[in-house]
Amino acid sequence: QVQVVESGGGLVQSGDSLRLSCVVSVRPFSDYGVGWFRQFPGKEREFVAAVTRTGTMADYADSVKGRFSISRDNVANTVYLQMNGLKPEDTAVYYCNLVQYPSGRNYWGQGTQVTVSS
Repeated sequence: QVQVVESGGGLVQSGDSLRLSCVVSVRPFSDYGVGWFRQFPGKEREFVAAVTRTGTMADYADSVKGRFSISRDNVANTVYLQMNGLKPEDTAVYYCNLVQYPSGRNYWGQGTQVTVSS
């Protein structure tokens, strides 16, 4: 069974930083691309960031570029999202997403709440 568990969310002030973690049970973890999505109330999940299987390339939504950084540790089976300069507009449930290659199968965590106050 593929298990995806996010953690690190919380309540912070505008301008603060958080680091989200996503621990994954799959092996080899390097067979999976991984990304972070977020969901606002009443909205569909939107893309935040993604990193390739080897961790050599990353992509970011324009709304977070320059503030967020995604990374992965293929030994620890963990992906991180470092979030700096948080804004109230970043308040959402953040989900970790895995994509298996070459099948394209997707796996999701249960989400972690990030709340940013003014």
